[in-house]
Amino acid sequence: MKRIFYFIACFSFLLFWSSCREDFDFAPSTGSLNFSRDTVYLDTVFTNIGSSTFNLKVYNRSNNDISIPSIALERGETSNYRLNVDGNPGKIFSNVEIQAKDSLFIFIETTVDIEDQTLLDETFLYTDKINFDAGSNLQTVDLVTLVKDAVFIFPDRDDTTGIIETLTLTIDGEQVETEIQGRELLPSELNFTNQRPYVIYGYAAVPGGETLTIDAGARVHFHADSGILVSENASFQVNGALSADQELMENEVIFEGDRLEPAFANVPGQWGAIWLFENSTNNIINYATIKNGTVGILSDGNADAAQDKLTITNSQLYNFSNYGILARNSSISAENFVVNNAGQSSVALTLGGKYNFTHSTIANYWNTSFRQFPALLVNNFVQSIDGTTFIADLTECNFNNSIIYGNDNPEFIIDEIVDDAIVFNFKFTNCLARFEDSSNSPTGDNYNFTDSIHYENLIRNQEPDFRAPLENNLIIGNNSSANTFGSATFASQVPQDILGVSRTASPDIGAYQHVTF
Repeated sequence: MKRIFYFIACFSFLLFWSSCREDFDFAPSTGSLNFSRDTVYLDTVFTNIGSSTFNLKVYNRSNNDISIPSIALERGETSNYRLNVDGNPGKIFSNVEIQAKDSLFIFIETTVDIEDQTLLDETFLYTDKINFDAGSNLQTVDLVTLVKDAVFIFPDRDDTTGIIETLTLTIDGEQVETEIQGRELLPSELNFTNQRPYVIYGYAAVPGGETLTIDAGARVHFHADSGILVSENASFQVNGALSADQELMENEVIFEGDRLEPAFANVPGQWGAIWLFENSTNNIINYATIKNGTVGILSDGNADAAQDKLTITNSQLYNFSNYGILARNSSISAENFVVNNAGQSSVALTLGGKYNFTHSTIANYWNTSFRQFPALLVNNFVQSIDGTTFIADLTECNFNNSIIYGNDNPEFIIDEIVDDAIVFNFKFTNCLARFEDSSNSPTGDNYNFTDSIHYENLIRNQEPDFRAPLENNLIIGNNSSANTFGSATFASQVPQDILGVSRTASPDIGAYQHVTF
C-alpha cells in the first residue's frame, strides 16, 4: 500500500511541476531563424502540370521557444505556389511556434499556366518568396520554377461518368475495342517537331495507313501508363541526327517520362512502351534515346516481312522495369545500338523471328532488384495462360561485332524447343560475351562454343572496360578486350560508331570505338 501511495505522490508531483514550467511560453521571433537553403528551386515543370513536393527546413537554434508572427508567400493568396507548414496547408500562416533547438518542415508545390504572361519573366521563370515575419525581423527564402510550354496529347474524358476514352484498333482487318486508354493521332499531330516538347497521356495511336514522323531534336514525354502505339499498316519514323555536343544531345530524339526533376532522371517504369503493333510497317528509329519506361520497344509479328519491321540505328535504350526491347516473332535490324539496365532482359527475342544486331552493345547492370533473365534472351516459343505452347521458326538471329555483358552470369540464353519441323538459326561472330562455366550454366548443343556454325571468334568473360556501366556510360576504354577485335567486313557496313568516330581502320566491337578515359 505504501508503494502505491509513493507512486501516486510522485506522479502528482510531476504533473504539478510540468504545469508550472515557464519554458513553454513562446516569445516572438527576433529574425534569427536559419534555413536549410536560401533558395528553393522547384526544377522544371510543364505548364499546368503540378510539380513534385519540395521541402524547406526552418531551424530555431536559440535556447528560447519562439513564435513566428507570420509565414506567408509574398504574392499572398494569388500565388501559384502552395505551402504546407507542419501539416497545415495554405499560403498565409500566423503565430507558428518552434521550440528551442527544434525545427519545422515547410513543403512547397506549384502549378503554373505558361499562357499567363503576367506571372513569368522573359526566361519563363516563375518566382515568389516565403516571408518570415516583417519589418526589421523580416527573413525571406526565394522560390524559383522554370516553366516549359508543351504540346499535350490526351484522350477525352466523359464529364458525367469520368470514363476515359479507349482505343479501337484494327486487328486482322477487324475493328476491335480495347481497354487501352488513349486515342488516335489527328492528321495535324502526325509530325512531332523540335519547337516544343510533347506530353502524352494514355497511348497515342498512329492510325492505319499513316506515318508518325518525329524530327531531329524533338522531345517526347510520357505520363504514367502511356506510350505510342503504331497500328496495323501504320509507320513510325524517328529522324534524329548526330549531336555535336553529346552532353546536350540537341539533335537526338529523346523519349522519357514527364517528370523533369533530377530525382526522376534515371527511374525505370515511369511510362508504358513504344508498341509496334502487328502489321505495322517501315518503322525506322535513328539517333534516339529511349529511357525510363516499362518496355522500351515492343515489336509484334511480321517475322517474314520483306523489309524488317524495325530498323534501329545509332540509338540508346536505358532503364526499363521489364525489357529494353521485347520482340515476339518479329524482325529487327540494329546497328550502333546500345541498351542497358532492365529489370528482366535488355533484349528479349521470343517466339522465333528474324534478327540482325551489328556493332551493338547489349548490357544489363540492373541493381535495383533480383533479375531472373540475362541481358540477352533468345527463344522460339511462348506459353499461353492456359499452358499451350506455341513454337515458331527462328530464321535468322545474328550478332556481329557486338558485346553482350552485365553484372550476372550467364548474360545470354539460347532457349530452344527442338522440333524437326522448326528452323532455329543463330550465330555470334566476333563478339565479346559473359558466359562463365558453372554448375548453374545452361548446357547442350546451343552452348558448344567450338561449333563454328553458331560461334565464330567468340571471346568469353574478358573485361569490356566500360567507363561507368551503372551510369549507362558504356564507352569502352584502353583496357577493353573488345579493342581491335571487330571483323572488317561488318565494320565496313557500319563505318562510323554511334558517336561518329571512324572504325574502318581498326574496328573495335560494340557500338563505340574505345577512348582514353
